[in-house]
Amino acid sequence: MKYKRILLKLSGEALAGDRQEYVINPQKLEQYAHEISEVVKLGIQVAVVVGGGNIYRGSEADKSGIDKVQGDYMGMLATVINGMAMQNAIEKQGCFTRLMSALKMEQVCEPFIRRRAIRHLEKGRVVILAAGTGNPYFTTDSAASLRAIEIEADVVLKGTKVDGIYTADPNKDANAVRYTHVSFDEVYEKNLNVMDMTAFTLCRENNLPIIVFDINKIGNLSKIMQGEQVGTLVTREGLLEKNGVNDR
Repeated sequence: MKYKRILLKLSGEALAGDRQEYVINPQKLEQYAHEISEVVKLGIQVAVVVGGGNIYRGSEADKSGIDKVQGDYMGMLATVINGMAMQNAIEKQGCFTRLMSALKMEQVCEPFIRRRAIRHLEKGRVVILAAGTGNPYFTTDSAASLRAIEIEADVVLKGTKVDGIYTADPNKDANAVRYTHVSFDEVYEKNLNVMDMTAFTLCRENNLPIIVFDINKIGNLSKIMQGEQVGTLVTREGLLEKNGVNDR
């Protein structure tokens, strides 16, 4: 396998899917849990960070008159709900899991302790990391980068609804080109949308690769583990090649 230990970042919106009647789409939840379980069967150690945007977005708190800090904590609690749902779905696939939170709530999950998280991974358990960093003003992207560094993951995998990083928004620009490999510096220079700047800078400073890929295409996660080129790889090295074909 190309990687031994990974951190998978999923957005809350990904769990909701495209159907408006669902806060957590059971079909999407089962699909992602199956994808994760297949990777675990390959012997890969997996940590997962799930966002909470399908339930509540702290960044939108001011629109409803809620204090920014209070809203961010509400968003952290939303990620715990998603984490509990993901834990249940993964365990139905026959994998052992641990839900760890940056906020203390012992009745439903363990507190995040770095050494304990690593030990869980070494024992083959899927570690689901909830409540972001436990601090306001930080996104779950930042939490994903931070936790990946702490647990010494080989790569951050950002599962999205698009199949990589483009020169422009592919939904708005038919001439948008997808990169297969781009450097951290080029992302800065070209203002490409990968993740928030705090999260991205953490990865850059710690030389932690990022792969942005389409999580909704079945089998993509396993393909990445086996070394196939899927999505866009971001590393310290310069641009190796650019895919001029827009599959959309």
